[in-house]
Amino acid sequence: MTAEQSLSFLVIGAMMAFFIWDRFRYDIIACSALMLSVAVGIVPFDHAFDGFSDDIVIIVGSALIVSAGVARSGVVDAAIQRFLPDLKSVRAQLALLVVTVTVLSAFIKNIGALAIMIPVAFQFARRSNVQPSVFLMPMAFGSLIGGLMTQVGTSPNVVVSRMRQDLTGESFTMFDFTPVGASVALVGAVFLLFAYRLVPERKSQQVSVNQAIEITDYTSEAVVVPGSPMIGKPLGNLVKLGDGGAVVIAIFRRGTHLAPLPDAIIEADDILLLEGGPAALDRIVSQAKLRIPGDRLPASNNGKAPADIEAIEAVIASGSPLIGMSAQRLALFNNHNINLLAVSRQGERLKQRLGSIRLQAGDIVVLQGTRRDLPPFLQDFGCLPLAQREILLGTIRRATVPLIVLAAAMGATAVGVVPVPVAFFAAALAMVIFRVIPLRDVYRAVDGPILVMLAALIPVSDTLRTTGGSDLIAGWLSGIAADLPPGGALALILIAAMAVTPFLNNAATVLVMAPIAASFAAALGYKPDAFLMAVAIGAGSDFLTPIGHQCNTLVMGPGGYRFSDYPRLGLPLSAVIVLVAVPMLMWVWPLH
Repeated sequence: MTAEQSLSFLVIGAMMAFFIWDRFRYDIIACSALMLSVAVGIVPFDHAFDGFSDDIVIIVGSALIVSAGVARSGVVDAAIQRFLPDLKSVRAQLALLVVTVTVLSAFIKNIGALAIMIPVAFQFARRSNVQPSVFLMPMAFGSLIGGLMTQVGTSPNVVVSRMRQDLTGESFTMFDFTPVGASVALVGAVFLLFAYRLVPERKSQQVSVNQAIEITDYTSEAVVVPGSPMIGKPLGNLVKLGDGGAVVIAIFRRGTHLAPLPDAIIEADDILLLEGGPAALDRIVSQAKLRIPGDRLPASNNGKAPADIEAIEAVIASGSPLIGMSAQRLALFNNHNINLLAVSRQGERLKQRLGSIRLQAGDIVVLQGTRRDLPPFLQDFGCLPLAQREILLGTIRRATVPLIVLAAAMGATAVGVVPVPVAFFAAALAMVIFRVIPLRDVYRAVDGPILVMLAALIPVSDTLRTTGGSDLIAGWLSGIAADLPPGGALALILIAAMAVTPFLNNAATVLVMAPIAASFAAALGYKPDAFLMAVAIGAGSDFLTPIGHQCNTLVMGPGGYRFSDYPRLGLPLSAVIVLVAVPMLMWVWPLH
């Protein structure tokens, strides 16, 4: 072992120990490992920051923006309410998510399948009052095992097919991977449905002061416009859209005040007084296609389109000119280009029409206006803005655009028109251009610490290859496997590929391990097919760390996972896959 190889193993070993210790944040550990690698000379100065231009960083960042756009559009909420209104069990929700991601990943890029379903996971978590971490890691693992089922499901399958062509003159075909891959995926998915509790519930690491503000008693109003799907249905159906986060406290019909009974039939032009949190109010308004005062879009002074409009929460300070006044009396919209969307008053349920509520000191209001009009209004009228968080109530939705954009991106990668990084970057850009997600929210969607960690770790991990450490590992494996029975040698290759793939990318793992596997087979007098398949399965089964595959990285921030959480679920899943894959490989691909 050379000095450089020893240093590479020491740096990576120390980095993994600090990750598991979890005393420092993961991006700080990764950056420290990078600087240490540069200091000891195993990462050249001119390659220290190559990771920041790596495709994986682009893919993960773009996928986060695309997923945020799909979630913001409201199409996920609408689909769940329409097709799965009564799915309440956490295990049933998990089964739907894992099975869907697993099946989709067999035919489209697994990160695309995962990005589609992440907003659904957040919706289910809100409905079941659990943390999204319950769903996200099993979904990420499901996307990996789903990719094992077809040639196009994951990069290792494509690479190993090409290497078989070079070695034997015949490539693997599209569904050669299916018998073993489908068996592994089936057993793995069942395991995830029962073993997901191995990972503790975590709160998102992205939670900030903005999200810590939890106001659940806003009063707002909405009009049932002709064409609303709620017309002719009981009021209880409309309340269900809020998943328990909002209620109707009054109905105004042609000047008459009606009691909000659950069996009251909704009619066109009814005015509904709603109480609840901003997210629940938004779900009811958007899915029931109601109209709120915010539908009168404020005019921008510079003629900008509605992307210039935002909503903000503010507290009415003592001495404010708004005290004792109502929105109608002030003519907020006509005189100040500002909409009053909701009001919250501590310890009191407001039962008047929104425009007639006389405001008091301490009231929390949701105001909508252009970014030019809101700051001077807040200053002039003595309103103190709260820490800004995303308020979707009153925003325009483009439900079909994000689905079209995502479908186009995945379709383009499936037929090979453009590579995955370009397709997802273009999809993220389209989300901004078509105003699915406002420009100001783009960088909120991108998880900076995760991307920095990835970029810093790529050069560190690559030192295994550049110093010859991976070749050294290959030599050790050759010596061990020579004394093992066929099944043991096959299992060793599979386990070795699983162990190496967190530090090399999965395609590179195949390039390193496949020749070793073929040499094993030749030395033992066996056909190479089962060993090559074992390499592909092992390289595609990265469940031990958040850094080896972009799907694992994608859920780390939103799920609030720690580095040590991954092997809690990933290690037993890896063992299950070895136990299933080895006998299946020997049966489907006979060694003689």
